[in-house]
Amino acid sequence: MAQLTVRVSDKLDRALRTAARRMQRKQSEVVRMALQHFLGAAGGPEQRLERVRGLLGSLESGVADLADRHRDYVLESLRGGDDDKPSTR
Repeated sequence: MAQLTVRVSDKLDRALRTAARRMQRKQSEVVRMALQHFLGAAGGPEQRLERVRGLLGSLESGVADLADRHRDYVLESLRGGDDDKPSTR
């Protein structure tokens, strides 16, 4: 097993100690668990797709061109415009 030295802020150190006590584990075990979770969640494109596969096509927005004009809708909402449709250009 490889060894790694990491510097953490005081706040993160306190949080790690608290979690280790709560879980009745060594700090190194908690760090390994967190790294495994983070790196597993990051994964490659195939893993990310599998995590959301059940959601694809499962929502109805009511906006026919949302996929094509999503940027327009986001920008319009940031400007405080009409929530239903972006303004025409």
